Amino acid sequence: MLLAIDVGNTNIVLGVFDDATLIQSWRLQSLRERTSDELGLLVDGLFAHSRIERVRIRGIILGSVVPPLTPTIHAMAKRYFGVPPLTIEPGLETGMPILYENPAEVGADRIVNGIAAFERFGRTSGLPLIVVDFGTATTLDAITAKGEYLGGAICPGVQISADALFQRAARLPRIDVRKPARIVGRTTVSAMESGLFYGYVGMVEGLVRRMRDELGGDAVCVATGGLADIIAPETPLIQHVDPDLTLHGLRIVWERNQ
Repeated sequence: MLLAIDVGNTNIVLGVFDDATLIQSWRLQSLRERTSDELGLLVDGLFAHSRIERVRIRGIILGSVVPPLTPTIHAMAKRYFGVPPLTIEPGLETGMPILYENPAEVGADRIVNGIAAFERFGRTSGLPLIVVDFGTATTLDAITAKGEYLGGAICPGVQISADALFQRAARLPRIDVRKPARIVGRTTVSAMESGLFYGYVGMVEGLVRRMRDELGGDAVCVATGGLADIIAPETPLIQHVDPDLTLHGLRIVWERNQ
């Protein structure tokens, strides 16, 4: 079995694969103060609750965009699994050419998302891809029809925008991001919900359209991340939703390095 670990700014996502099948996944908060032992005990409890024996893990692959947590995860993996993790970093063979001016600047999550999207949705279509990841930041990544990582756009995540409204406008309350009943809000809260939700849909649609034009007029759009299931039904521009895209990308990179 393979343990894939995706360390993001908000969550640490762990997935256990039996060959290509994702049999279990969990989310932990990305608390930078946690020690390797604290993480190990949490992971040990998750494995025990799901009745998965830790000794069955033969490999670990790690993608991290939070540098302070990377050595912590490494220490946890070695102590609790006896396996040093393969880490997504510059120089690792991923099978996807990076056309960024400085390839080292591309986050591990963006690379593995592109790899998984190309293998699952792009290789057979012969079209470019746009991968939208609704995470702490919202990223849009362009993959060429040849399977090359071209570049993309990085935007504030919708929760960051909601928090900014609360922190910078004295009379506006903190709200959860959700689809409102109507676009024209008749209370402060419903007006904020409308602006955040539909404003975000409009931003994504505008970026996807412009990226498609730049890619030649047609591209397959794949969404992942926490809000993908909520945003995708609101726009015809997103054709596929895969909440486990990042984990599958990590698995594919692991397989290519064996």
